[in-house]
Amino acid sequence: MSMLLEALGHEVRTEHDGPSALASVDSFRPDVVVLDIGLPGMSGFDVARAMRKLDTTKSALMIALTGYGCDADWQDAKAAGFDHHLTKPVSIGDLEALLNG
Repeated sequence: MSMLLEALGHEVRTEHDGPSALASVDSFRPDVVVLDIGLPGMSGFDVARAMRKLDTTKSALMIALTGYGCDADWQDAKAAGFDHHLTKPVSIGDLEALLNG
């Protein structure tokens, strides 16, 4: 996914767990966060809640990209602060539409 986003012209930073993602936002200052829900260290829901409290990411576009796809999962994502919820496998067209939005 990161290579595809880079090929589309986006600057990308990849982190593999929740605490690392939170630690990197102050230096990276993302406009968009694409975040899985099932992460080691802390859930994507918890990461999203924490990011919404930070000045650097409180207004970032937050997209859940996850295998969790029932209605309750979308409601949980919305409550955690996500703007959008995409279920894997995601269409690159759907993701691009959100990024170019």
